[in-house]
Amino acid sequence: QVQLVESGGGLVQAGGSLRLSCTASGRTLSTYSLAWFRQAPGKERDFVATISGSGGSTYYADSVKGRFTISRDNAKNTVYLQMNSLKPEDTAVYYCAAAPSYLAIIVRTTTQVAYWGQGTQVTVSP
Repeated sequence: QVQLVESGGGLVQAGGSLRLSCTASGRTLSTYSLAWFRQAPGKERDFVATISGSGGSTYYADSVKGRFTISRDNAKNTVYLQMNSLKPEDTAVYYCAAAPSYLAIIVRTTTQVAYWGQGTQVTVSP
């Protein structure tokens, strides 16, 4: 069992930056592929970014490419999402997600996810 806890959300003006963190307990994260998803009110949970267990492979949604960066520190059992040039349309609850690496090298769909965090709110004002 893996417990994921996100932090770092908040209110920021358009053009600003935030860094989300997700720390795991229960198991080492090095054997898991990790991802960030987000869900705006009334919408489905959408893929944002993913990183492989080694950190060697990353993939981003087109809407965040060039603005967001996913990274991980396996020694700290933590994955990060650096968000720059934030836009009001980035407003959502952001969820950390994990899947065993032997099942998914990267995680791009909700059906691949084995564990979810509780979510952290990100609000971008115009």
